[in-house]
Amino acid sequence: MHRLLQLTLDLFGAEAAPVAPAAPSARPKAKFKPNRPAAPVPSGSPTTKTIAIDELALGPALPALAVGAGLAPAAFRHPRANRQAVLGDSLVAYEFRRARRRTIGFVVGADGLEVRAPGWVPQAEVEAALQEKAAWVVRKLGEARERQQRLESARIEWKDGASFPFLGETVIVVLDPRHAFSEVGGQLRSEPAAVLNTDASALPGVPRLTLHIGLPHTATPVQIRDTVQAWLMRQARRVFIERLDHFAPRLGVQWRKLSLSNAGTRWGTASADGAIRLNWRLIHFRLPVIDYVVAHELSHLRVMDHSPRFWDTVATVVPDYAALRSTLKDDAVPRW
Repeated sequence: MHRLLQLTLDLFGAEAAPVAPAAPSARPKAKFKPNRPAAPVPSGSPTTKTIAIDELALGPALPALAVGAGLAPAAFRHPRANRQAVLGDSLVAYEFRRARRRTIGFVVGADGLEVRAPGWVPQAEVEAALQEKAAWVVRKLGEARERQQRLESARIEWKDGASFPFLGETVIVVLDPRHAFSEVGGQLRSEPAAVLNTDASALPGVPRLTLHIGLPHTATPVQIRDTVQAWLMRQARRVFIERLDHFAPRLGVQWRKLSLSNAGTRWGTASADGAIRLNWRLIHFRLPVIDYVVAHELSHLRVMDHSPRFWDTVATVVPDYAALRSTLKDDAVPRW
């Protein structure tokens, strides 16, 4: 049976370094995932024939200490750290794993640095590859830490007067018990109503949008959060369908099913059968950013990889996709 292909768009700043497939080798090769394209390793690398930097790729390491060897305090520490290395002026404790893959992979995320390598690659070769990109690794770890701090500062305190972004604009939450028993189709709502009001006379710099939710002033933070989230998810589905219907004909593809995702690591995925999954939190961003993600996933229905032909396809409908992609990586999404 034909295996279903699926392409994904990383969430929260996932960033790929140039990666290239490993050169032919007599050693056995693990199956290569089609949605993890490789890109060139800089020439001059002592490990060019056996490694590549991929995924959130960040790269090089030094002498590492095995589990149980007593890892010293580190400037950057992965919660599952089992090795550490001095990279430039920083001590980095990272998670090292052997994996069924053809290349060495360096991944930097919210937790820190992860290093994965095929079982047949010597540890010294892994450490040399990590050292080669030490400056990049430390820089990306610093950026990840700064992003995490921005995310924490953007955490929403759910109460009357709380604010959150919606399509790039600030919305103020207003507890309004008058909406508690509103009707839909002649029947009482099964959940508190939420009504978005716009103040056209608002002064510049003052939020013009308020979301009146049908809860009493004694409502708990959880009740307020859940009511706002339910409203946002309804808006997300409406907007996503509208944008999918807008871009699909222009790309010459047909989407068949939309699912809302709450994933912590992906903005969206596309499957060869036309199924699209989009993270509902995209509704926090401006419409052009949402358009980029929608166009990205629909483009995978024509090109199921991240080759130059894929990016050329995205550019036919979203020419400034590179700037919008950077917005996804740089802008802090509110913490719920």
